[in-house]
Amino acid sequence: MKLRSIAAVAVLALATVAAQAQSQGNVGLYLNPVAIRVSNSNADAGPYAFLGQNSTSQVFYGYGFGGFYDFFHSGPLAAGFDVRESDLHANNAMLRSFLVGARVSAKPFSRPFKPYAQISFGLGTTKAPSSTIHISKFDYALYGGVDYTLQKHIDFRVLEVGYGSLTTISSADVGGGNTLYVPAANQVSFSSGLVFRF
Repeated sequence: MKLRSIAAVAVLALATVAAQAQSQGNVGLYLNPVAIRVSNSNADAGPYAFLGQNSTSQVFYGYGFGGFYDFFHSGPLAAGFDVRESDLHANNAMLRSFLVGARVSAKPFSRPFKPYAQISFGLGTTKAPSSTIHISKFDYALYGGVDYTLQKHIDFRVLEVGYGSLTTISSADVGGGNTLYVPAANQVSFSSGLVFRF
């Protein structure tokens, strides 16, 4: 199953919903740079070490794109769902994820700051630096951020911070020798950019 194909279909579906939305600002689409620090308590010393041999952390850089649809509104609160994909790289290793989640946002201030929070679940795919083998596993993340309205249809995503967990490829999984068990890796992500609302 190709994550890019699923993400493209999801974004097109959100765009269709945007075209049919009755009120302004229910749908948002974004494409933003992302940095994720991936860390693990056990270092992998084998040939399929995702973070590099004997390393316990690595910072991955890339982009994330997706969209959200807020279908519930009550006063300053809104709720809906978010669909996103990310593609990140470091040290010749690759980390991709496709997540679907529930989000809640608010407009609690007189100024145009809109904080939001969400929980997302999906599939994460990893590839070690010196391998062509990809492994896909269950992925989850919690996100919180703040959008600032610049214009009627454009928000600036001031900052989004996320925390999640993913079991990455390891030498123990692929059979790369007598290596320690490598538990699920912690992921701390940071992102900023523009959101286009419809």
